Amino acid sequence: MSADPYAQLKASQRESWGLFSPIAAFTTPAAAALVDYAGARSGQRVLDAGCGTGVVAVTVARLGAKVSGLDLSPALLVDARRYAEIMSADIDFREGDVEALPYDDASFDVVLSQFGHMFAPRPTVAIAEMLRVLKPGGRIAFSTWPPELVVGKLFDLVATYLPAPPGAAASSEWGEVATIRTRLGDAVTAPQFHRDELIIPALSPAHYRATMELTAGPFIKLVQVLADQPERLAGFRAEVEAIVAQYFFGNRVRQSYLMTRAFKK
Repeated sequence: MSADPYAQLKASQRESWGLFSPIAAFTTPAAAALVDYAGARSGQRVLDAGCGTGVVAVTVARLGAKVSGLDLSPALLVDARRYAEIMSADIDFREGDVEALPYDDASFDVVLSQFGHMFAPRPTVAIAEMLRVLKPGGRIAFSTWPPELVVGKLFDLVATYLPAPPGAAASSEWGEVATIRTRLGDAVTAPQFHRDELIIPALSPAHYRATMELTAGPFIKLVQVLADQPERLAGFRAEVEAIVAQYFFGNRVRQSYLMTRAFKK
């Protein structure tokens, strides 16, 4: 087997996303929306791919499903296990890569991902793995950030300062319906799409930007890279705040996102 050409990128993601926990709580309403949209129910085997702190995994476990969660970041899995323990949920959390899922073919009734699999550098590999472990007739469902809205714009801005390795896809591409249809291809039936909204409290666009610099992997990495380039860093921060200001109102940042669901053939 050939070496992973994106091993270095994934190592960086593993480290930088480890600080996401403080803001993960704000994604809990979106987790409930995704679980409901997927139609997950008691008795099903469910995978949360790119589970982070486990907000989706814990939500679906509460319904009585048998849940597994996988994430690159061991630091986030510490919190995921702690959250599961609070409600005595028996969830199998593992450190791992969505591009190489450590599960047998057709293992799950439902495969979910909330803003997780979209950061895999090879979308075709990630989606093939997610579909491989899904049973025929099972449902895949995920949440992603559209490129024309605040979070997608911000991640695309980061990429102009800190380009991904050659061949790695932009995470915001997963927010485009046409792209999702192409990536799912003829492996699924009845793909459907729905927009919802996630709200992040913030005292100002600058406060939101500062939070992202402390919690969001690409922002953390970029600030480290620009630490000895104060003028570029200041320029980046000004651009971030200008984007966020368009979605800031009443001490809140409105973050619309896209949900997708489909059945595996």
